Amino acid sequence: MLSTRKTVVFDEGIVLTTGERIAPVTVAYETFGTLNKRKDNAILIVHALTGDSHCAGYYGAADAKPGWWDPLIGPGKAFDTRKYFIICSNDLGGCQGTTGPSSINPATGARYNLSFPVITIRDIVNVQKKLLDHLGIERLLSISGGSMGGMNVLDWAVAYPERVSSVIPVSTCGRLSPQGIAFSEVQRQAIIRDPKWHGGNYDPDDPPADGLAVARMIGHITYLSSESMHLKFGRRKRKAAEPEAKFDEKFEIESYLQYQGSRFVERFDANSYLYLTKAMDFYDIGEGCETFEEGAARMQCKALFIAFRSDWLFTPRETGELVDALRKAGRDVEFHEIESAYGHDAFLVEYPKYAYLLERFLERVHRFYNR
Repeated sequence: MLSTRKTVVFDEGIVLTTGERIAPVTVAYETFGTLNKRKDNAILIVHALTGDSHCAGYYGAADAKPGWWDPLIGPGKAFDTRKYFIICSNDLGGCQGTTGPSSINPATGARYNLSFPVITIRDIVNVQKKLLDHLGIERLLSISGGSMGGMNVLDWAVAYPERVSSVIPVSTCGRLSPQGIAFSEVQRQAIIRDPKWHGGNYDPDDPPADGLAVARMIGHITYLSSESMHLKFGRRKRKAAEPEAKFDEKFEIESYLQYQGSRFVERFDANSYLYLTKAMDFYDIGEGCETFEEGAARMQCKALFIAFRSDWLFTPRETGELVDALRKAGRDVEFHEIESAYGHDAFLVEYPKYAYLLERFLERVHRFYNR
């Protein structure tokens, strides 16, 4: 399945939750399948922290890998493009085609950098809403995404209940734990303390690569689990051919993390990482309400929640807290805790274990709204 990245520019921009305006706003997005005449078969896919709009397919024959959720999106797959029209956009604040801190500020002709306003999950959702308005889609059959993307899914259901028929949050919860916030802060400090960061005004050709790589390494530890590290790496060592220093002999897990860090620097902007991790930290479905349960009860649509047993970043217990609140409010909710050793990364690895749940749930929702 081929994929093409599209862009749309909203000259009027958007007013953020802080009251500040960003204008213009460019949004990068991709679509799959066909929007039917009634425009009621649309599903929005929302990416995780460092993802992008390329959720499925290949840009061309030279692509080494397809989009990040390709095993789930396409003809005959869980998000069946023969039935559904799939939309996925890059988040506001990102660096893969949508306006973010690395974009040019029209008022100065230079990159925004830290002059870019603070953003929230609601701001990201509001930009997605502008895109759907542009596409003429008034109501979504479903919205799905994992991790920070799952927070977007939840916020859609709270902010625009009239536009959402169902949601499928995966590996997510209604608010990040103090431990999760702590890991986010350490990652941000790794970037900020890099001498090349220069208060956010770094040379894009000479970015704070060391700090960003360390931030990614820290983040990647939270995506794994102790069990998955034992299974994949154990205590195996990789000896350097010609050691130049005492510590050149590495464990496999060290080499893996360093590889992940160096690869990440090639595709992601350091300031975007700061802004998006902070947006994730800020999110709380109970914000503006007296209790977390009251905030969750604002969700009215059908929901399928999926969590993975070994996920210690967004734990099944935290997902269950949200599910319990919704059931107490009388909402139509499914919850599946799946056995997996892959930790938080399971939602990007263990596709066969939950694809059938997505397919079955979407069929149920589709039948309900087409009786």
